[in-house]
Amino acid sequence: MRKSVFLFILLIFLSTAFGCSLRESENSTSSEAGPDTLKVATLYGPLSYFIYRGEPMGIDYENIRRFAEEENYILDLKLAKNLSQLMEMLKNKEVELAAYPIPYISEYNEDIIHCGPKEISWQVLVQKEGKDKITDVTELIGKEIYIEENSKYQYRLENLDRELGGGIFIQAIENDTIDSEDLIEMVNNNEIGFTVIDSEIARLNKSDYPKLDMTLKLSLDQASSWAVAKNSKDLALKIDNWEKKNHDSPVVKEIYKRYYDYGKTDPQTDISFFKKKNLKKGEDVSAYDNLFKKYSDEAGFDWEILAAIAYCESGFDQNAQSRFGATGLMQVMPSSAASVGVNPESLYQPESNVRAAAKILSGLDKALQTKITSPEERLKFVLASYNSGLGHIYDSMIIAEKHGLEPNKWTGNVSIGVLMKSRPEYYNDPDVKHGYFRGRETVNFVEKVMSIYQYIKDRK
Repeated sequence: MRKSVFLFILLIFLSTAFGCSLRESENSTSSEAGPDTLKVATLYGPLSYFIYRGEPMGIDYENIRRFAEEENYILDLKLAKNLSQLMEMLKNKEVELAAYPIPYISEYNEDIIHCGPKEISWQVLVQKEGKDKITDVTELIGKEIYIEENSKYQYRLENLDRELGGGIFIQAIENDTIDSEDLIEMVNNNEIGFTVIDSEIARLNKSDYPKLDMTLKLSLDQASSWAVAKNSKDLALKIDNWEKKNHDSPVVKEIYKRYYDYGKTDPQTDISFFKKKNLKKGEDVSAYDNLFKKYSDEAGFDWEILAAIAYCESGFDQNAQSRFGATGLMQVMPSSAASVGVNPESLYQPESNVRAAAKILSGLDKALQTKITSPEERLKFVLASYNSGLGHIYDSMIIAEKHGLEPNKWTGNVSIGVLMKSRPEYYNDPDVKHGYFRGRETVNFVEKVMSIYQYIKDRK
């Protein structure tokens, strides 16, 4: 009896002690300051946020991610369809911060507090360098200027035309596959004489077009910055203090250099390189032919395809690195290498790089087999996915089908869908999952790889 009572009392004591210690542990955990969630929205765009080969990129994205890490926030990032929706999300407290350049205009200033990185931009004329270039806006009279229809550039030119008393020939282009950056290229290729773009877009493109002048201002300066709602003064102050502390740091300078100072297109590689060499059947295409042949079976494609990709991606430079981190001979992203079991630190070694690329190509081919049954046709989709990321190609297939094009054919069909992904009316489609994408480079990449592949394979 005494033994039973003793055990009963002991059981109560232990359960009470255990219960107390558990409650103390719970209270201790709940009282510790953990990271808060920061709800942020931004817009897709070439400088704010986009997906490149499966990885999020963009100046605003990189900056807000750094802010969240350094200030101990969990980042909850949302994408708005346009600036109006972004402002509504702030107003309705769906988000606390708009990490996107919001203009300093009276329409917005009543509802927000500007904070964070401040930008000053203006509109500029794009023209060829040379003694005949325009140096004063009055010289635009009598000139044809091509811009996107219903864009802010059209409205600015119409106002300028009225200010000058008329005489500017404004050619507003309505085309689902042409954007500002396409118009820059058209000026460069002498297809048109002039276009108008933002200074930030000019800065983004200047290293790719050394023969173009993008300095003549056509508008007043426009200041913009991130913003929070009026009742979020503490957050605005924290962001401003962070910006003051970081705006001149090496890390921030490297971010801006990556977007503005690197050439953003592929190396200037085309089939003329091989034609000049006049390669004969059996002659080496490159110093890496043995690797292309070794891993062609693993890739599931002719070795000449691997050679053509390597030339178009890096110009056969094993030390090449893109502004976004694509590395080595085949320009493999470190995260992609890791996903196929290749050490990212080994990507400057040609064999590791080619092996990683072969595994990636094989995976893309398998992912597309049920959608594109023809191996010859599927090859073009694999190349496009290798260059842009599979998600953008899936999106482009959806866009193509929705607009009466063949979703399982590349040329003139899904290639058009890829080009349409640079325009908000298409990348904001609810069925499109990966947002904005600059598709011109991918379309050019597929055409270039295929032409070089055929030339190498068919040489006599």
